[in-house]
Amino acid sequence: MIFHITTIEAWDKYKLNHEYQCDSLKKEGFIHCSTQSQIIIIANTFYSNHDQLIVLKINPDKLLSELKWESPVHPNPNMHHNINNTEKFPHIYGVINLDAVEKITYLCKNNRGLFEYVF
Repeated sequence: MIFHITTIEAWDKYKLNHEYQCDSLKKEGFIHCSTQSQIIIIANTFYSNHDQLIVLKINPDKLLSELKWESPVHPNPNMHHNINNTEKFPHIYGVINLDAVEKITYLCKNNRGLFEYVF
């Protein structure tokens, strides 16, 4: 399984089109995803200005768009982050067909202001 972090608003907006996309698809040509173990560091590094997010659990075998495992791409190279540059991340080169999304989980902050993920 692979995972995509997004906002509730973005999910609600795009699912009406029976497929999900996001700004990175238009700007960078792909949708950023992660493995289960990468979710929390990604959320706390790049989404710290949000109070609540959702995580799409995606079955890669059901994706209609191309999936590639690549080195991390950081949208802001001046941002301090703790992303391991040797890890590979899943990138989806196209929209996410909704039948590939098997589960949606809320990602909330704890009392220290950090995201926690409950599986």
